[in-house]
Amino acid sequence: MAALYYHLAAGKAGLETVAPSSPSLALRPSQSKVLCIGSSRWWMRRRRWEGKASGVSISSCSNRVRARARPALFSPVAMEWQECTTELEVDVPCSVAYQCYSERESIPQWMPFISSVKILEDKPDLSRWSLKYEVFGRNVEFSWLARNMTPIKNQKIHWRSLEGLPNRGAVRFFPKSPSSCRVQLTVEYEIPEILAPVGSALKPFMEGLLLKGLESFAAYAKERNSKIPQP
Repeated sequence: MAALYYHLAAGKAGLETVAPSSPSLALRPSQSKVLCIGSSRWWMRRRRWEGKASGVSISSCSNRVRARARPALFSPVAMEWQECTTELEVDVPCSVAYQCYSERESIPQWMPFISSVKILEDKPDLSRWSLKYEVFGRNVEFSWLARNMTPIKNQKIHWRSLEGLPNRGAVRFFPKSPSSCRVQLTVEYEIPEILAPVGSALKPFMEGLLLKGLESFAAYAKERNSKIPQP
């Protein structure tokens, strides 16, 4: 007589042949978690009835049992990134604006929230940055190590952080006339957890600070340009 053994632990079923004297419904002594159903005809009727009721086959059910048994993989929550862009016309040639912005250690003189920039002596493409500012009534302080990517002279300076506060950005220079240019500053950063509650208001706040910084930069570059001997 054909009998089906459904292994609860393994989540699968199989047909085996048992002696006629085997009970129609019993637990095998050696396998307390194996259910023996003696009538294969009864099983087929039950399977068809369950299939109609649930619309799911026994194989898909067992797959779900096995899937639930697998341990869930740890998935860290990614923080949100924001991109801020601002631009300003500066009354100096592109070459002068580019040179002024290339002097990274001078950036705290015009960028209000940057407190210090230190270039590494042995690796001049790397620099350590510190940020200190009051944001919505909170005094925040962050630092990061940044790498200056290969620049395009008089056109583009760009960077990305390697450690600390995750950020990246670029400064682009577009000529307007022989004596003026348009400077576009784009900064992307991961919103710090401490500022996540005010994340929606952080972007316009930061863009205002960046514009303020560019206005100070325009005055700084114009003063520098006035000291350059004219041909």
